[in-house]
Amino acid sequence: MKEKNTSVWFWAELICNILIVVLTLCGIYAMITNHASGTGLTDSGWKNLKYFTVLSNIFCGIVAAVKAVFVLIKKEFPVFLKLAAAAAVGVTFLIVAAFLAPLYPELNLYQGGNLWFHLIVPLVAMAEFLFLGSKEKIPFRYTVFSAVAALAYGGGYLANILINGIGEWPHSNDWYGFLNWGLPAGLAIYAGIVILNWLIAVILRFCNEVVRKIILTRKE
Repeated sequence: MKEKNTSVWFWAELICNILIVVLTLCGIYAMITNHASGTGLTDSGWKNLKYFTVLSNIFCGIVAAVKAVFVLIKKEFPVFLKLAAAAAVGVTFLIVAAFLAPLYPELNLYQGGNLWFHLIVPLVAMAEFLFLGSKEKIPFRYTVFSAVAALAYGGGYLANILINGIGEWPHSNDWYGFLNWGLPAGLAIYAGIVILNWLIAVILRFCNEVVRKIILTRKE
C-alpha cells in the first residue's frame, strides 16, 4: 500500500509540473506573437518581459521544469521555491481578478497571453502547490522568502523610474501607473504588493498544511 501511494504521488507531481511547463510555454508563445501594444496591459512581443505577470509566470514555469527533473531522478526539491513561484503568480491572479478586471472591463485582461498568465497558469500552479506542495510541514520562514519576488521587481521598477524618469505615455517607465498619485503613494502601493505577496504565501502554506493533515488522517 505504501508503494502504491508513493507511485501515485510520483506521477501526480510529474504530470502536474509538466502541465505547468506546457501551459507556461503556451503563454510565452501567445505573448511573443502578440503585436498589439498598449491594450490589456500588454506590449509587443518580447517587450512584455517588463511586466511582473510575465516574469512571475516564466519563473513559475522554470521552477516546475526543474521540479519535474528532480521528481524523475527522485531527489528532494527545495519546497520554498515552489511556494515562492505559486505565491508570485498568485499576486498576478488576485490583483487582476479582484482589482484590475473589475476596474477596467474594457481592457479584456483575459485575452491572448494574458489568458494563460492572468488565469490558467496561476490557478494550476496554486492548486498544484496546495495538494502536492510538500509531504512535510513547511517552515513559516519560507513565506518571507516568497515575498522576495515582488520586493525585487518593485525595487527594479522604482530604480528604473528614478534613473530614467517617468517618461510619457505610451513610452512611460511607469507602465503600471503607480506614481499617478505621487511618489509616496507609489511607495505605499509597492509596499502593499510586497505584503500581498507574503500573505498569499502564508495562505498557501496554511492550506497545504490543512490538506496534508487530511491526507495523513485518511492514511491512519
